[in-house]
Formats: sequence, C-alpha cells, structure tokens
Amino acid sequence: MKKLKYIIYCIRRLDYKNMIRTAKKVSKKSHKPFIYIFLDMLYCGFVYGAGYYDYQEFEFYLLNRKERKTYLTRAKNNAIVSKYNNKEYFYILDDKITFNKKFKKYLGRDYMIIDDNEEDFINFFKMHKDIIAKLVDGEGGKGIEKFTYKNVKEAKIIYKDLLDKKEILVEECIKQHSDINKLYPKSVNTLRLFTFFDGKKATMLNSVFKLGNGGVTDNFSSNGMYCFTDDSGKIITPAIDRDDNTYDTHPMTKEKIIGYNIPYFKEACELVCKAAKEMKEVKYIGWDVAIGEKGPMIIEGNSFPGVFQIKPSFIRNKGLMPKYQKYMK
Repeated sequence: MKKLKYIIYCIRRLDYKNMIRTAKKVSKKSHKPFIYIFLDMLYCGFVYGAGYYDYQEFEFYLLNRKERKTYLTRAKNNAIVSKYNNKEYFYILDDKITFNKKFKKYLGRDYMIIDDNEEDFINFFKMHKDIIAKLVDGEGGKGIEKFTYKNVKEAKIIYKDLLDKKEILVEECIKQHSDINKLYPKSVNTLRLFTFFDGKKATMLNSVFKLGNGGVTDNFSSNGMYCFTDDSGKIITPAIDRDDNTYDTHPMTKEKIIGYNIPYFKEACELVCKAAKEMKEVKYIGWDVAIGEKGPMIIEGNSFPGVFQIKPSFIRNKGLMPKYQKYMK
C-alpha cells in the first residue's frame, strides 16, 4: 500500500516535460526507439519504483528483469527510511548546531555559535584565520561562506552581516589532505559513507567519493561529481556529473581518478560506525566525511540518504538491494 501511495504521489508531481527530455536523451545514448524507452520508463516506475532519473542514472535500459530487482531505487530508499528512521529524531542530524553538539568528538575541528558577543567571534576569527559560516538548516551547499581574517574592522562588518543572514554556525576551515588537493583543491572533497545500525552492530553499506568541478563545493547540485570506492578506499569507477557525463581523469586538474587511493579510508569507516551507534533512533544514515592531514572528520549526517549505485556500464554487477537486505532484517 505504501509503495502504491508513493507511486501515485510521484505521478501527480511528475515533470512530464523533463521525463520526455530524459527519454529522448536515453534513446539517443542507447540507440533504442524513443517510444520503447518512454514506455519502459513508465513500466519501471510502476514495477520497480524507478523514476525517470533512476532509469537514466542506473541505466535500467541495459538491465534484465532479474538485475532490475537488485537496484535500490528512490521509492525503495524512501521505504527503508520510513521503516528504520524515526522522523522525530531527524532534527538531530538536520539542524547543524544540534548535530555539532552531539557529534563534537567526531568533527575534528573547532566551531562556535554566533550570539551577541562580538568579541568572542573576533577572537575565534583571529585564532583560526580561515572560517566557514553556515545556515543552521542549509542544504546542498547553500548558505555557506568562507572568510579569511584581515583586521578587526572588517571582522566586525562580517559579524554583523552573518547575524543578519542568520549564518550563525561558524567553523574552523577544514584543511584538506594534500593528496586530495591534487585531485581538486578548490572544494573540500568528501566521502559519503552509508551506515546501518541494527541496535548492536553498525555496518558500512556503501562508499561514494564526491569531487568539486569548477565550484567551491562538491555538491552534485553545484556541478560536483561522484565516483565509487572498493572496501579498501580505492576509486573503481569514473566520476559522473549531473548531466551524466563521465570522467576517468579530473577535467580541471587532469589527475587520474580511477585507481586513486583515498587516505585514511579505513579510519573514516571506523569513525562513522562509531558515530552511527549514537543514533539508535535513526538507523540508516549517509555521513559526509572530509579527510584532513591527520585523519577523517565528520561534516554532517543525512537522515534521508541519497541513492548512489554503480552504473552497469561501469561494472556489470548487482545493485545494492541484496547487500541492504542482508543487514536490514
């Protein structure tokens, strides 16, 4: 019943123009007739809960029925969140101040909340030199600004401006590992690590590495890219952007992406598994983790993790559902 309700909800909100545009794009890429792709999209939506974006991103046009069943679609992901994540506790992850307070020992960086004490802010700014200011409930890299300390006069102006814009969470800038800077230095490039906590054991389910590409964040919505790692932290796929372009090497730095080994990967996995055990009410979490020179640092946790899976044209294997079902009893 929940699946049917979700499908009806999606049908009502469906952007048919974009669906047709996507079907034409897939038709051209797959060399299959548009009408076949369009009807197959509709079929996959009803049978597998795969929207047209899922269909394109996870290349359902390459998969048979048995293979399609193994893929985690957005409808299936929503069902998992609904079953295992208590909405009453989402605020702990969604509110950045609450999150920082609860997971302070996993952050690996200093932070403060701007209040009416201008002097505290200036002292914090002087001490760390480079800071990041955030909206408490900002998403997708929005409401984030970086500042470098110059003098007290300018710091006072910045302080008042941040208060006006309600960017009241201020953090010490993350100093990214020098090896990761070689891949792309203009943004903090992060791991998205997915965990499931069954009440006793926290398990890593999936590992994605996100990279900036021209912008100052690695968010997909801000022209970022993502790729996948194996269990050792080695990147095993090309990077993909939101327009479905793929890259074996970074288009700006020309550094090779496939085969790159992420520093402190094992430690990052251990860190998020420890953090996951502190959220028994939200069992399925997607953690964003930065890698500094001295180790991993958790940036945030997502109560509604996104859906990331390896394209079958990269590696022809099963989707994530068999692994998820193994741990989600």
